Amino acid sequence: MNVPLRALAFVTAVLIGGGFALVFLYAPTEADQGFIQKIFYLHVPLAIVALLGFVVAAVHAIRHLRTGDALHDARAYVSIHTSVIFGVAVLITGAIWAKASWGQWWVWDEPTLVSFLIVFLLYATYYPLRYAIPDRERQARYASVFAITAGAFVPLNFAAVRAAESLVHPRTFATADGGLPPTMMFAFLVCLAGIAALWWTLVRFELTAKRTSAQISRLRRALDGDVPAPGGGGVAARIAPGVTTS
Repeated sequence: MNVPLRALAFVTAVLIGGGFALVFLYAPTEADQGFIQKIFYLHVPLAIVALLGFVVAAVHAIRHLRTGDALHDARAYVSIHTSVIFGVAVLITGAIWAKASWGQWWVWDEPTLVSFLIVFLLYATYYPLRYAIPDRERQARYASVFAITAGAFVPLNFAAVRAAESLVHPRTFATADGGLPPTMMFAFLVCLAGIAALWWTLVRFELTAKRTSAQISRLRRALDGDVPAPGGGGVAARIAPGVTTS
């Protein structure tokens, strides 16, 4: 869906602003944890969107291997990049929430926390792997294989954690109604939509920036009379000119 980036950014701002207005003005304060529980409306949507972003990257990686279209490689790269950034935010907000609720920054025997850290560290190796390969075509193929393999691990990891006996971490969707009162669930869903829109906006922005950078590099080489090197220029140069990045 080719939504203009400016319109998408506006919708994102409205959703995030409205969502957190609901969090602080509409959703009730949780009885046991008090005000600190409101970080839930940021922490959990960030985690969900980050994991879904890794799956989106796997889908684009499959399409890249099937078609050889460099645009799908660029989309997979940017999807992973954005989700890793969200993953950092998940770990930071989770540590803050853990310290306030449990009195310690991390609990190693909690499967939900440890499993997310494992996924995050797995995807953190994507960059060294990718840039350790000098040939751009091989680099893109190997990166796609990595994205597909790691993407398949995400739902398997999630299913294993849901089947485990949680020690301290709450289950957000443990029941049919999500385990939340309607007011909390409504605020949560709006925040989730806002974080998802933020992820999409950042992906679109980075793809557009890379495409623009590639076009500027081509123009400079044309003005200098240089012939572009085959496959050179990294991810940005692999986005074909004139192709939409939506």
